[in-house]
Amino acid sequence: MSFMSPGQVVWFEIGTTDPRAVTYFYGPLLGWRFEVDADSSIDGRTYTRILAPGAPWPMGAIQQGDTGDEAINLSILSADVHTDINKLTGLGATVVVPATPVGDVTVFARLKDPRGNLFSLFSQSTSQRFEERIAGTEEYMRRAAFTPEPGTMAGFQIGTTDVQATTDFYTQGFGWRFEKDDTNGDVPSLAVLGPGAEYPSGLLWDHSGENGSAADYVMPTFLVTDAAATATAAQEEGARVEQQPRSAPAGPVRARIRDPRGNRFGLLSQPTPPTTR
Repeated sequence: MSFMSPGQVVWFEIGTTDPRAVTYFYGPLLGWRFEVDADSSIDGRTYTRILAPGAPWPMGAIQQGDTGDEAINLSILSADVHTDINKLTGLGATVVVPATPVGDVTVFARLKDPRGNLFSLFSQSTSQRFEERIAGTEEYMRRAAFTPEPGTMAGFQIGTTDVQATTDFYTQGFGWRFEKDDTNGDVPSLAVLGPGAEYPSGLLWDHSGENGSAADYVMPTFLVTDAAATATAAQEEGARVEQQPRSAPAGPVRARIRDPRGNRFGLLSQPTPPTTR
């Protein structure tokens, strides 16, 4: 099944009143490049595409807003945004931005899940530029599956204090599957698989036993060479390390960061293989 199938997480967006501050933080930290959409600045607000190192197509965007809200959210492909909104609100989601057409390219909407986490829906378009971009992105994803570059989106993470409510919503809403994951040591976690997917694209962490320090969130995770070093670099630029880098014998090193504007994102680096003599 294509990663560009309904129900799959295929994009992320950073909403901000200060796009320049966002680019200044993430650009040096993760090696991102940025392209301002020339069609987006008619009303004075910009939509800036985010490209990972070596990637020919964007993996996300910076959305300039005027409401004062700062947010990072995942975007999920929808076969029909209006139909999905009706289904998701019936499951407890709330609409933040109603279904909105964007030229001939897409229809998008922004919602909050029952735990208060933002996410977006967008529909696949039949416009030529959309189809060309999808073909290029899928080719890049096939290559990146073998040699992903640091700075690339490496999936997503859900943190929840109510596993049952969270899994019920995303299973019924998008057809996601949740399977036991043993790669994170003593942290109770579930692997998240999109509809029809063979391999996980996300991870759910159970924070229900953390006695007051727990949080509910949904965030993108980015591949880095060294999660500990990148977390330190982020902190030096005004971010807060919410979860210190931690590893387990069977899994990668993970850290959770809050950027200078308060948005969560994850870092992931592969463990260093033991040296042999």
